[in-house]
Amino acid sequence: MTTLATRRLVDKLWNYCNVLRDDGVSTIDYVEQLTFLLFLKMADEAQARPAMFREQVLPAGPAWEGRGWAELVSAKGDALEIAYRHLLEDLGNSSPGTTFNLIFNGARNKIQDPAKLRRLIVDLIGKEDWSQQGTDVKGDAYEELLARGAEDIKSGAGQYFTPRSLIQAIVDCVRPTPDDTITDPACGTGGFLLAAAEYLIHEYGTSLTPEQRRALSSGGIWGTELVRNTARLAAMNLFLHGIGHANGPKLVRDEDALAQPPAKRASLVLANPPFGKKSSITVYGEDGSASREAIAYERRDFWVTTTNKQLNFVQHIASLLEIHGRAAVVLPDNVLFEGGAGETIRRRLLKEYDLHTMLRLPTGIFYAGGVKANVLFFDRKPARPEQPWTEKLWVYDFRTAQHFTLKQNPLMRATLDDFVTCFAADDRSKRIETERFKPFTYDELVARDKVSLDITWLRDPSLEDADSLPAPEEIAADIVEDLQAALDEFAAIADSLREARQQAAQDAAVEGVPVQGDVSR
Repeated sequence: MTTLATRRLVDKLWNYCNVLRDDGVSTIDYVEQLTFLLFLKMADEAQARPAMFREQVLPAGPAWEGRGWAELVSAKGDALEIAYRHLLEDLGNSSPGTTFNLIFNGARNKIQDPAKLRRLIVDLIGKEDWSQQGTDVKGDAYEELLARGAEDIKSGAGQYFTPRSLIQAIVDCVRPTPDDTITDPACGTGGFLLAAAEYLIHEYGTSLTPEQRRALSSGGIWGTELVRNTARLAAMNLFLHGIGHANGPKLVRDEDALAQPPAKRASLVLANPPFGKKSSITVYGEDGSASREAIAYERRDFWVTTTNKQLNFVQHIASLLEIHGRAAVVLPDNVLFEGGAGETIRRRLLKEYDLHTMLRLPTGIFYAGGVKANVLFFDRKPARPEQPWTEKLWVYDFRTAQHFTLKQNPLMRATLDDFVTCFAADDRSKRIETERFKPFTYDELVARDKVSLDITWLRDPSLEDADSLPAPEEIAADIVEDLQAALDEFAAIADSLREARQQAAQDAAVEGVPVQGDVSR
């Protein structure tokens, strides 16, 4: 819930973003700079407390005397920009393996105007006592800044952001417990991890034992994020909400989750892996351009080798779960019907896991355009070769006759109340079929062509009655989303073809064989 204090803080910080945008600082770059400066200010406050409460956050020793926040406050003009740049470099090379190192490693100053940098330091951040702000204020303020940053389409920030209303509904269904170990292998800015932690604190706050509280903040919740800049935002998001310690182990790992089998398993996996079929990794450059690499992960714990990263994430999450562990994963439609590797994975999932629920989502709720997605809920079970673990898959159709947009008609948590009720988390055996909630048996599912889970049975009245058509802006938004999705796929194919030609040219050059055509175009 957004409080007046949170709103005041967000408005104060966000208004300055408009000033910096004119200097080429994107919204997500602005949030990243806030991350560095907020951390330094809070570290300075921690070191200024009375002796018994004092905490040494920054590196200690003669080389660090006078460094940190005080150094920035006292500097002006070009000296401030130079001091800030060197401070970020030095901090990034210290305390390896800690949250502190994750936040500062590779950090760069994006605010080149010293006067504007000084105003951000002295007038906006410096005048707040961040240690006195409760985690609900500073944490929620940071979370809302991330949400606003996700609107910056050019930076690609939206691809890391799942609607918080959807996350809350999913968490209300899976109901984390203090004994759970919780992870997100594609955590983005940490929304799922944060929601799970907040659920635990809200439901079990007074009954949590000291051991459970330590586990919550020291490794019982962890995430993985491929893009370093996004990983540091996730780490700061958790840190500001009281999860993790500055000099404690990293709770967010900046690495490719798919590259290796899991080092440790979890009892609960919550995830929204990045969308896109063939481009396994998309990295955004300083200018907003994207580079793609098509990678087929070869892992012995995978059922099949494929370049489709969503299918790889399904396999990774299946491997990541403990026995009796449970997962809730947001996945695009192609995972439901794609043949070949897709069919193999669906057969194995239905047989070896209990795939008990699927929520079909409407368009218009994600920042990435043209996304048609679903949430799959499944549990890992002990080996049972003689019979499949999935007896019934309950499908909730939240897509038919539902129309949302990011601004005019955003998805709200209350809109998902019916699904959460139908989910029947207390006892799934008591589920009741409704117009939108329908069960399908294992035999029915495997009898479908390619074991397709792309299941619909409702008819959209807006397609039958011209008088009940969606508003023109909703239709236009849907068209734009579909076109954008198609363009993204064509761009991925074009990039892959260009990279293939360039690689062929390089190989031919090494072997001294001429290649027809100009590969530079």
